[in-house]
Amino acid sequence: MNIQVLADIFTADNTHFLMAGLYNTLLISVFTVIISIALGTVLAVCRNYGQGFVRAVVSVYIEIFRNTPLLLWILVCIFMLRFGTSTSRGGLALTLYTSSVIAEIMRGGLNSIAKGQFEAARSQGFNFLQTLCYIIMPQCFRRVVPSLMSQVITTIKDTSFLAQFAIAEFFFNAKVLMSNLPQSTHVTSAHIFTIFIFVALVYFAINFLLSCAVRKLSKKRG
Repeated sequence: MNIQVLADIFTADNTHFLMAGLYNTLLISVFTVIISIALGTVLAVCRNYGQGFVRAVVSVYIEIFRNTPLLLWILVCIFMLRFGTSTSRGGLALTLYTSSVIAEIMRGGLNSIAKGQFEAARSQGFNFLQTLCYIIMPQCFRRVVPSLMSQVITTIKDTSFLAQFAIAEFFFNAKVLMSNLPQSTHVTSAHIFTIFIFVALVYFAINFLLSCAVRKLSKKRG
């Protein structure tokens, strides 16, 4: 790697192009995580406390998505659905898949809470929904924070699957940049190596900072 290679790659336009891809990656990740946590929580509650039919439907949903490849659902959503953009359909696939994983994380948290707390809450006049909202779920979220953050990191990395479908996220933009270096540039293995090392370092930096934040939070609560 030398200065000329860096100058060929990190021009103002190229850097802006890469950052636009990173922005899309983070945007997709944020929306996926927020919706998946909300949906996954509902699924976990339904699977744990729902009536027979509801529990069965939710269980089938969770098991199907958790035990099949994410890439399969991206293919299904992008090529079989007829609404939205490719980006929104790819985000939907990520959300459906991630929510099934988060549902099991949340269910583990729910199962770790003593059943006697429901009885204690009932004796104080709380109904089921109030017990969940004010007593059970706050404890559950505190217990599953490390696992949830691990899944957030996985989701950020999983957005790179969307590059296979020409969705302009970070990894896709890096590939486009590599193939569109000016004709005057003699593209060498050093150019390719530099671009992909840069992508790896950016992913590492984001996810490492998230990991450090989770560890620090866990120590404070411990």
